[in-house]
Amino acid sequence: MNQRIKIKANIFKALGHPTRLWIVEQLAVEEKCVCEFVDAFDVDFSTISKHLSVLRNAGIVDIDKRGKQIFYHLTMPCLLSSIGCIDTLLDKQIQAQITLID
Repeated sequence: MNQRIKIKANIFKALGHPTRLWIVEQLAVEEKCVCEFVDAFDVDFSTISKHLSVLRNAGIVDIDKRGKQIFYHLTMPCLLSSIGCIDTLLDKQIQAQITLID
């Protein structure tokens, strides 16, 4: 199998967890430090760090160290158009369900 295909599959796999997808959507708005994700999910630091590590290893996010804090930012802004495409599909599916009910 082609190495490029394997790398692409790894990116999709990294996005395949709801928490990681939510993190990507948050980073689309602005960079954030780990503590902001920990506060939002009310989970321990290590759990969020593992999710961020998966995203970083896939090349989706990167870090910027500022003193003791680490800020994460999105490295694939083109990913947002794919997420938007998925949102459009979901909206169409919801509308189709509403039409069936009416």
